[in-house]
Amino acid sequence: MAFHHLALATRDLPATHRFYTEAMGFTLAKVVIGPTETPDGWARHVFYDTGGDGLMAFWELNDDTLPDFDPAISTGIGLPPWVNHVAFAATPDTLPACRDRWLDAGIDVAEVDHGFCISIYATDPNGVLVEWCCDTRPLDDDDRAAAERLLVDPAPAFDPPPNITFHEAPSRVATT
Repeated sequence: MAFHHLALATRDLPATHRFYTEAMGFTLAKVVIGPTETPDGWARHVFYDTGGDGLMAFWELNDDTLPDFDPAISTGIGLPPWVNHVAFAATPDTLPACRDRWLDAGIDVAEVDHGFCISIYATDPNGVLVEWCCDTRPLDDDDRAAAERLLVDPAPAFDPPPNITFHEAPSRVATT
C-alpha cells in the first residue's frame, strides 16, 4: 500500500519551497493553515505533489511556546546524515535528469551503485538527506531468502562496498 504523505518540520519555508519545486521538480498542491494548541500559535502545512503516488509535506510552525528544534531528521538527533532519509523512485530514463537538475541548481550529488539499485543523494535546506533511487534489477526469491537469513544473523558478513561517484555542481557565476 502506498503512503499518502510524509510530513516534516521546516525552519525555512521559502528555502524548502525553492528546493522542492526547483531542485526536485515537485508541484505545490495544497496549503492548510490552522491553529496550534496555544492561543496565538498557528501552523502552515504545505503539501507538494511528488509526481508519484504520494505527497511530501512540511510544517512551518509559528508558535513561541514550541521549543527550538533542528529539522534535520538524522543529524538533529545525533545520527549520521545517511541514517534517516527520504527516497523517491526514479527510472533509468529519469535518474540522469534528476542528477542534472540538482547539479544545475548548484547542488552537489553523490551517486551510489548498490548493486540492485542506483541512488543519487543530496541534502535539502532542512538538513534532510534526499534520494532518487532507480532499481537496476528486480528483487527475487534468492534476495528474499538471503534477507530472512541476514535478518537474524548475529554476525553477518559485510556486503562488498558500493561504487560511489561524486558529482560537483558547477560554480555559480555572480552576475552584476
